[in-house]
Amino acid sequence: MTMFIEKIVGDFGDKRRWREYKQRVKALPASYRETIEALNRYLMYFGAITKGDTMMSMLEDLADLFEQAAADETPIRSVVGEDPVEFAETFLRNYSDGQWINKERERLIKAIARAEEEEARP
Repeated sequence: MTMFIEKIVGDFGDKRRWREYKQRVKALPASYRETIEALNRYLMYFGAITKGDTMMSMLEDLADLFEQAAADETPIRSVVGEDPVEFAETFLRNYSDGQWINKERERLIKAIARAEEEEARP
């Protein structure tokens, strides 16, 4: 588990932030905690390419969102909507700097544009 955390959060400062994040999650009411842990698990698998400061910023923002929702007694469905996968992926897209998938998206766009240009030539 320690190696996993080190791989994701990096240096000592980030480890401190990781521990603080985990404490914040632990302090949430059970239903909010269960939801944020499920989102966290999904984001780690789906967005495992995001790490270090970006990952910690994302998790801290997620904690902020759920702490505020819990304080306001906002129902979980009002936070994540009807499709939690869409919520998670939209949330993750806000933190996509440095993800390998961005390079692949650009590569795909350029490849299709080149193919289209070739197709248009007589």
